[in-house]
Amino acid sequence: MAAGVAGGGGGVAGGGNDFQWCFSQVKGAIDEDVAEADIISTVEFNYSGDLLATGDKGGRVVIFQREPENKSRPHSRGEYNVYSTFQSHEPEFDYLKSLEIEEKINKIRWLPQQNAAHFLLSTNDKTIKLWKISERDKRAEGYNLKDEDGRLRDPFRITALRVPILKPMDLMVEASPRRIFANAHTYHINSISVNSDHETYLSADDLRINLWHLEITDRSFSILFTSSKGTIRLCDMRSSALCDRHSKFFEEPEDPSSRSFFSEIISSISDVKFSHSGRYMMTRDYLSVKVWDLNMENRPVETYQVHEYLRSKLCSLYENDCIFDKFECCWNGSDSAIMTGSYNNFFRMFDRNTRRDITLEASRESSKPRAILKPRKVCTGGKRKKDEISVDSLDFNKKILHTAWHPAENIIAVAATNNLYIFQDKIN
Repeated sequence: MAAGVAGGGGGVAGGGNDFQWCFSQVKGAIDEDVAEADIISTVEFNYSGDLLATGDKGGRVVIFQREPENKSRPHSRGEYNVYSTFQSHEPEFDYLKSLEIEEKINKIRWLPQQNAAHFLLSTNDKTIKLWKISERDKRAEGYNLKDEDGRLRDPFRITALRVPILKPMDLMVEASPRRIFANAHTYHINSISVNSDHETYLSADDLRINLWHLEITDRSFSILFTSSKGTIRLCDMRSSALCDRHSKFFEEPEDPSSRSFFSEIISSISDVKFSHSGRYMMTRDYLSVKVWDLNMENRPVETYQVHEYLRSKLCSLYENDCIFDKFECCWNGSDSAIMTGSYNNFFRMFDRNTRRDITLEASRESSKPRAILKPRKVCTGGKRKKDEISVDSLDFNKKILHTAWHPAENIIAVAATNNLYIFQDKIN
């Protein structure tokens, strides 16, 4: 379904019909004093969109599963409920460097489903783990060498052979670590990405990118060194697995008249996402989102200002370290709309066809079932209209860094501190 942002009522256009975003669910405690461990640090739908995983600063992974359609409860369609919760990473200590390694989950990436089980990669600053998530609703009974309580039987008292039988039991969802990939990064791992062959994946820190095979844990190939200047190097792994030379170099020339002390910091790219079609690449820097055509390296084909009103606030944002926040971005299923976060629990959507945009807020005040989200506006000076919020009253502690869009439908997940908001279109 095509999705974009419609003007006027602040809806999103889908399949030619205008509709609006509605509140669906919010997960997480209502607590003014939020524990650091409960802050959500990554959000990711699986390839079908039926599962939604979150990681937090306490090293936990929570997986939500979408409820099937229920005719007796039509409003519950699309609801996500807890499917599995497990501790992915524990805090560690690097004795060689006298450094504490946090358990915080930096990224989760799902692998395409091959059988009844699901697999995902999760990483903290140093260690990547491959997890298998599987269901069990039957248990074997009638072992020859064990009693029903698991104790070993005396072999001399076994006089007859039994055939074990499977009996139904309550559904259990088990998460088990299948591979641990460690000791390959000197600096903190900030992202992982599964390759199109679904056998290899990339992990990146501030200075290097490593190429791993999912079956090999004791070695990886270092393939690329990066820079923070807002340039993108595209390597073709078909021509060389080493990737020591780029095949394309994307850079937008800077206007010398607008150069300032902050230029390099705000041009640093915090997220890159390929479109589903494979033709475009989206990059997020501090103030904007850019869409690049892979066939054109000298400038982006589209540039969207996320919060241009913060340009005058860069000094104070530098002092409170907010200027180093890493905002992510995501495409909708048909590549016609993009979403990214901002401050004050605002998030932004841009329609690529109409070039219209909208600002929405993840807030418990509009968390009644099916409540339509009202567009928000920020004013930068002069008279403030009734529905506007002044740039000086924005809360920079409330920030939407992590967002995810369902791969096929207009369902979005937005992480706001320790809460996970799920919104959907009215048709859903």
